Amino acid sequence: MAATDMLRSFLRKWRRKRRLDDPGGTIKPKALYQAVDTVLARLYVESDEKSELLILIHEPNDILMSEVEPALVTAKWFNALCQLYQIRGEDAKLLDVWSRLAAGEWIDPEVEDPLSNMFTFLNEKKDRALIRQWGVWLTKQDSERAIKLLTSGRKHNRQEDDFALLQQIQESNPAAALQFLEHLVLRKRSQNAALHVQLATLYVDQLLSCVSDEATSKLWRAKVSSYSSSQTNVPFLSYFASTTPDSDSKRTRLKTILFLQASELYDVEPIRTRLQDYEKLLSLELSIVEGKLGHDRSALSILVHTLHDSSSAEAYCTLGGEVVPAKTAQSLGERFSLQSWAALFVPPVSAGKAKSSAAFMKRQKSVSEERKRELTRILLEVYMSGGEAMSGRTAQLLAAQGMNLDVVDVLSLIPPEWPLRVLSSFLERSFRRTLHTRHEGQIIKSIAASENLAVAERTWLILREQGAIVEEAVDDDGEDDEKSGSEKAVGLGLELDEKTALLNARVEEGKVRENVVDVEPEGRMFYSDNSGLT
Repeated sequence: MAATDMLRSFLRKWRRKRRLDDPGGTIKPKALYQAVDTVLARLYVESDEKSELLILIHEPNDILMSEVEPALVTAKWFNALCQLYQIRGEDAKLLDVWSRLAAGEWIDPEVEDPLSNMFTFLNEKKDRALIRQWGVWLTKQDSERAIKLLTSGRKHNRQEDDFALLQQIQESNPAAALQFLEHLVLRKRSQNAALHVQLATLYVDQLLSCVSDEATSKLWRAKVSSYSSSQTNVPFLSYFASTTPDSDSKRTRLKTILFLQASELYDVEPIRTRLQDYEKLLSLELSIVEGKLGHDRSALSILVHTLHDSSSAEAYCTLGGEVVPAKTAQSLGERFSLQSWAALFVPPVSAGKAKSSAAFMKRQKSVSEERKRELTRILLEVYMSGGEAMSGRTAQLLAAQGMNLDVVDVLSLIPPEWPLRVLSSFLERSFRRTLHTRHEGQIIKSIAASENLAVAERTWLILREQGAIVEEAVDDDGEDDEKSGSEKAVGLGLELDEKTALLNARVEEGKVRENVVDVEPEGRMFYSDNSGLT
C-alpha cells in the first residue's frame, strides 16, 4: 500500500512537471507519456478514486484505451467509460455502452437516461450509418422516437434503401415497421404499388382484429342499427365518427376507410374477399372496394339496402364511384389528427405551392355527365328494387337528380302501382326544362340568323368591289329552249364575259386594272348597264 501511494504521488508530480516543461508532449517519447497516464488511471480505478480519474480523463492525456477499458468495466464505472469514449470520439463504442445500460445489461446510477442520450447523440451527429445501425435497435425500446429518428432527412433516399430498412425494422419490431411504412406511403407519398398493398393488408388485419373483439363488434353493430333507424341525411361515416367514443379501434377503422378510398395502387380483390364475411358490420368498407372494382350496382345496393346510407349513395353517383368525398376526409383529418390520410385524396403538391383548403377539396379527377347519368339510373333502379317502401327516397332522388335522368327511362322503370305524387315534381321539372331548352334553341337560332345577315350586309360591298358578284340566270319562261346560253345573253343585252364588262367600266372611269381574272359562266349570266358592272 505504501509503495502504491508513493507511485501514485510520483506520477502526479511527473504529470504536473510535464505540463510545465513539455506542454506539447513532444520532448519525451510518446510511449513514456502513455505509460504514465495509463498506470495512473489504473491506480485510480484500483484505489476507488473516481473523482481523480474523471479529472485525469478531462485533462490532456495519453491513456491506452485497451489497458483501461477492462478495468473500468470490471469496476462498473460505466459513466467514466462513456466520458472517456466521448472525449476520444469513439462513437460506436459509446453507443454500445449506452445500449447495454438502456437494455439493463449494465447498471450505473450515474448514467441517468442512456436511451435519451442515444437519441440526442444520434440527432446531433446526423451520421446516416450510425442512425441506420442503431435506429433499428432503438425501435424495440421506443418505436415512436426511433421512427422519427430514422425518417428525418430521408426525403431523397433511394427506394431500394427504404425497402431494405423497412425489412430490417419488420424483423426488429412489426409495430414500428407499420409506422415506417405509413411514413413512406402517407408522408413521402411513395407510388410503389407493393408498399400500398402491404399497408392496405396491415390495415385490414388491424380492422378484423378489432372486429374479433366482442365489445367493439357489439358497439359497431349498435351504431349501424341506430343509424338505420335515425332517418338522417348525414353520411354514415360522419355519424360514426361523431357518435363513437374515441379509442384505438375507432382510429383504426377511420384510417382504414380513408386509405381504402384514397389509394389507387393496392390490389382490391383480396381485400374484398376478406371483407365479404363481414358485410353487415363493415358495409361501408365493402362498398368502397366494390366501387373500386367497378361493381357499381353492388356498391350502391350495399349502401342503400344494407347500410341505409342514401347520402353516400347519391355522393357515389356525383363523384363517379367514390363513397367518401374529399371534403369529408378533410373534416375527419382535422378533427382526429388524420391529416396524412386525408391528404391522399389529392395529388402531391409540388414544392413552393400552397396547400389551401380550397385546393385540398378539388380532386384532379373529373366525372363526365354521361357517367353521372349512368350511375344515377343504377341508383334509381336500386331504390325501386326496395319496393314502395323506398318511394319517398325515390321521389327525393328524382327531384334532386332529375337533370341526369331521362323522362322516358324513368316512366318505364316506375311500377304502375306507385302513386303519381312520386313523379309529379320530377315530371314538372323535366317538362319545364325541356320547354326551356327548346325556347333557348329557337332564340339561339334566330340570333345566329341575324348575325349571318349582318355579316352578309357588311361583306356585300367588298365582294361587289372585287368583281365577284354572280347573278342567277334570267328565267326566259321556257321560250327559245334550243338557243344557247350565249345567244340568250346577246338577245337580252347581257354580258357573259365579266372581265370585259369590268374592264370597259374601268376604262370609262379612267381606272384600268390589270389583274382582272376570267370567270367561266357555266350557266350563270352577268350583265352591265351604263353605270358599270351590276
